[in-house]
Amino acid sequence: MDLLPCIVQDARTGEVLTLAYMNDEALRRTRETGEMWFWSRSREELWHKGATSGNIQKLKELRLDCDEDAILALVEPAGPACHTGERTCFHKGELDPVPAEALAVLARTIESRRGADSYTGSLLADGELVGAKVQEEAEEVVRAARDESDERVAEEAADVLYHLAVLLAGRGVELADVYEVLNERRRG
Repeated sequence: MDLLPCIVQDARTGEVLTLAYMNDEALRRTRETGEMWFWSRSREELWHKGATSGNIQKLKELRLDCDEDAILALVEPAGPACHTGERTCFHKGELDPVPAEALAVLARTIESRRGADSYTGSLLADGELVGAKVQEEAEEVVRAARDESDERVAEEAADVLYHLAVLLAGRGVELADVYEVLNERRRG
């Protein structure tokens, strides 16, 4: 039985969720059901991700590497990927977010502050205020681009992204929804 490593990635955020293994039967069932199936090397049996926990992973796309000896599964997770309850199996070691994770981490942080007595909580509760802050920060980044250092431009751009992410969260719009619009425009 040939096993292929399968990297499972959140299709909306790009975050890596787990590494599992697939054989031909797991791959066939995944394609047939639209949900992830794997081969357990420790139990030596096929398993349906989320069958007992409810944390299924809906398949969005399968990709093969150049040698066709590894799989990338882009999924929509319905809960934590890890059996420990963590969002990702990669929750040990050096955990400082890297640049590519910044917006996904920001979105979760904003959501965790909904209803809280905090600056973010107050912005989420007041659509007019957060809209004014987006406008103010956009004007500041333009001024910085015209008159200030690249470091200041990056700082002001971060302020725009933060306030825009809060505005979107307040409206129930996910960053991934914006990414989808960008991808559609690229295709057009």
